[in-house]
Amino acid sequence: MDELARALAVVGRKWALLIVQALREGPRRFTEIERSLGAANPKMVTARLRELEAAGVVSRTVYAEVPPRVEYALTDRGRELRPAIDALRRWGTRRRVR
Repeated sequence: MDELARALAVVGRKWALLIVQALREGPRRFTEIERSLGAANPKMVTARLRELEAAGVVSRTVYAEVPPRVEYALTDRGRELRPAIDALRRWGTRRRVR
């Protein structure tokens, strides 16, 4: 498997990059991530978060509170995706259909 295929296996699935984008500014709770995605199914968001966590892109922190609070944040590996996301955003802006 080449490097691009390996990267896409992690972030190429539906909603994955948008979740990374939602976490760029700092830790977020599940509902904040879900709201930022708009039409995403909660089960899909959960699945993507688990995949990103397994790949070391996202960390999950559970706080011992009542009710329990869970926050997701980018890891160092996840923050490495920022330049790629920025490049995709610039490309999308330039290629916007008028």
